[in-house]
Amino acid sequence: MSSATSTRAVPPDEGQQETAEEERSAPSAGAGDGDGDRAVEAASGNALFGRGMLYVVVAGMQLVTGALAAPVLAHVLDDPAQLGSLATAIALHQLLSALLLVGMNHAIVLRRAQDGHDHVVRALASTAMILVSVLTLVAWAGAAWWAPALGMADSPLLTLTILWTIPSAGILVCSGLLLAADRLRAFTVVGALTAIGGQVVGLAFLLLQEGRTGTASVTSFATGLVAMDVLGCVLGFVLVRPRVRGALSWRTAGPALAVGGALVIDSVSVFALTAGDRIVLQRLAGAEEVGRYQIAYTLGYVAVQVIGLMSWSWTPRFAAISDSAVRRRLIGEARDTVLRLLSPVVLGMVLGAPLGLRIVAPESFRPSTLLPVVLLVLLSAYPVAASSASGRMLITEGRNRTLAACTVVAAAVNIGFNLLAIPRFGIEGAAAATLVAFGVQAVLQRVVVGGWSTFPRTPRRVLVEAAVVILLASASLLVPQGDVGDAVRFALAVACLPWCVVRFRRAQR
Repeated sequence: MSSATSTRAVPPDEGQQETAEEERSAPSAGAGDGDGDRAVEAASGNALFGRGMLYVVVAGMQLVTGALAAPVLAHVLDDPAQLGSLATAIALHQLLSALLLVGMNHAIVLRRAQDGHDHVVRALASTAMILVSVLTLVAWAGAAWWAPALGMADSPLLTLTILWTIPSAGILVCSGLLLAADRLRAFTVVGALTAIGGQVVGLAFLLLQEGRTGTASVTSFATGLVAMDVLGCVLGFVLVRPRVRGALSWRTAGPALAVGGALVIDSVSVFALTAGDRIVLQRLAGAEEVGRYQIAYTLGYVAVQVIGLMSWSWTPRFAAISDSAVRRRLIGEARDTVLRLLSPVVLGMVLGAPLGLRIVAPESFRPSTLLPVVLLVLLSAYPVAASSASGRMLITEGRNRTLAACTVVAAAVNIGFNLLAIPRFGIEGAAAATLVAFGVQAVLQRVVVGGWSTFPRTPRRVLVEAAVVILLASASLLVPQGDVGDAVRFALAVACLPWCVVRFRRAQR
């Protein structure tokens, strides 16, 4: 990443002098052949699916705790509309986090991977928090003007959702720095506190309110999530030690903002791609349908989220490789390995979904009708695996605007397809829009990445296997649901576990 320097004849401030001295004295990540060899080793299969997967597991604790909390929420609330309101609030939270952080979290991680030291990025962490705090307060002050357009009325839940952006942004910045510095223990502590603690405290608040008043509100659950994110943010600051000196230096912040400015477009478009369907559903079908969709989406989207976590945790490792040809080859190999792992995962999850839906969703959610949504969302994992690989290529090559343009097109396709499909097909139309949009994104990114000779093609046998799995998973929907059928499906799902374990061990080798 190149750094822009000012040519004006003005004396640098103290923070600028200190930053410049540290940049001159600190070793570069790619300063020698030994460093380059270590970077390549850190991005090889045994490292990505070894220590690299530990970061994925820690970050994925949020998925596990969310999946465990979902049935409790559904049964305690027993109201799809309330669960739909929570889903919409979380979608808004994701949008604000992507928009108001201005892509600084991604820029900081890339800068840390390329610098090989923490000196500059500690100041950038303070820059990011100052910026997001100011923008969040502005968004809060103007909520009366923009919130109704998203179908959200003024309420304590809306206020809590907006202010949640500040501690959440702090966790994103601190976790990114701990990841890029390979500080696994510290990363685990922060991740466990927010992922496990947030769900536990949120459910405790919810149950306490129900016991005290006889009714439960999603606002109490959200309060628990925000409270633990505040604690996690404070702990992250203690571990990372953001530096105020130099935080307001344009020489330090300017290049990061230039990178983040392009990436924020990508982040907001990713929100439209992954969570915009909830907003459209809220407007066209109401909170009850959002609640039903959220239950099915949560089950089906697990595979997609794990791929996203892999991409996030692996990006610093690939960014540290200076040789473009080597980096492209390793990214392509990692993509093909992920596609091989998806076969047992997708088939097993589709087969186990009917029983899972009966467990997590009460009858008021009509769980027997949600299986097509789970299937369509699960199948999105295939194009996501492809686009994650090409996206890593574009980011590590500094082609952030190109990446953002592809994601904007895919997001527009998603929103447009939702507007057309939801009135006719309901939540199944929303799920189909997700699959189509991810497919468009994968195709566009692969075209713009180019370098067909240096970015290896996926082996034909991998593609054939994926096609067979998709056909089998789709055909399973034709089997009638019921006690016997669901039990047989679940037994076949369990039989996919050894297949998955063998594939994972092969990936590590």
